[in-house]
Amino acid sequence: MGPSTVGSMVLSHGGEPWRAAGEAARRAVERAPVPAPDKASSEADRAAARRAGRRAGRITGGAQELDQRLTDLLRGGLAAADRPGYGLWEETAARMVDAQAPGLAGRVRGLGAIPDSGPGWPGRLLEECALLRLLDSAWLGRDRLPGPLAATVRTRVGLTSSAEGTAVRDHWLVLAQYDIPDGRIVTRRTWLYGRGSGRVSLLLSYGAPGHAPARALTVGAVVDAEVTPYPGGGGLRGELGAQFGEPLATTAPPPGGTTGDALAAYGRALRDDPWLDAWPVTLREVIPAPSGDGWQLVDAADGSALPVAPSALSRPGLWKLVALSGGGPLTVFGEGGHRGFDPLAAWCAGASDDEAPSAAVALT
Repeated sequence: MGPSTVGSMVLSHGGEPWRAAGEAARRAVERAPVPAPDKASSEADRAAARRAGRRAGRITGGAQELDQRLTDLLRGGLAAADRPGYGLWEETAARMVDAQAPGLAGRVRGLGAIPDSGPGWPGRLLEECALLRLLDSAWLGRDRLPGPLAATVRTRVGLTSSAEGTAVRDHWLVLAQYDIPDGRIVTRRTWLYGRGSGRVSLLLSYGAPGHAPARALTVGAVVDAEVTPYPGGGGLRGELGAQFGEPLATTAPPPGGTTGDALAAYGRALRDDPWLDAWPVTLREVIPAPSGDGWQLVDAADGSALPVAPSALSRPGLWKLVALSGGGPLTVFGEGGHRGFDPLAAWCAGASDDEAPSAAVALT
């Protein structure tokens, strides 16, 4: 997507001043009558509905404010964003926190790091502003969106939801698990693959700094358990339910595809979630190889390759991957997206057809 196209996307929406629009949205929600409940509805349900309506009104006011600020930024030019002391991002992020839209706040803070990200930053900043503008517009027009996409938008702006799909019992292979510090909390991400269903599921758990989140699972183990999916997000996120028996160790890797399959899978996922940074992918028969200042995973069959994401280049896991390969092909699971492929676990094939593959090696 070219910069001019992205810029026109961001600037295409005008509007009234954000303060008046936000106040009008909040007043409209507060004046809106609450539908008469049926006999089965409880007072708690009605109170929850009123709170949800008030929060949606606050988010709408914040989204309208953000829209105006993005428009002003693009009209004034991006050069100011690189000046010392430029405080638009933190101020705007704080306004989104006030509007109870933590998802919008997080994306705004991310914009602040782009001017220090090296050559080509104006183009990257423009692209991220366009994606933020798209999310902003999607929230304001959420009533016109298909159900799954509307659920994704609600999740992206920061509204929480409950796991409400049909629980899937399967033998779940633990593909990867790693922690991400994020201010006052630590997020643990755990990837699972259902041997019978073929589904990939992401478990999220949270803990305070210095305290590991619950639900530690060993990479390469198989868990007989139920997983209930959450709405939106391409159906990836799930909640671990009842477990049946103890986890069992295995050396069998998940089925994988080619580098071309990985790109196609990410492209399809973007239709359901345009703000998706990466998609879970298992690559079969790939070899890590240096490429310029970085590394890539080369398909042993056709020579096509995926670049290793910059975030993975400084981690010890990359050198584990290179040592495990020894120049030979591997099965590698990771997250692939527009920044490249982030390897999270690997399996080495047996020395002969009769020899089982090695146990999973965590790369995080």
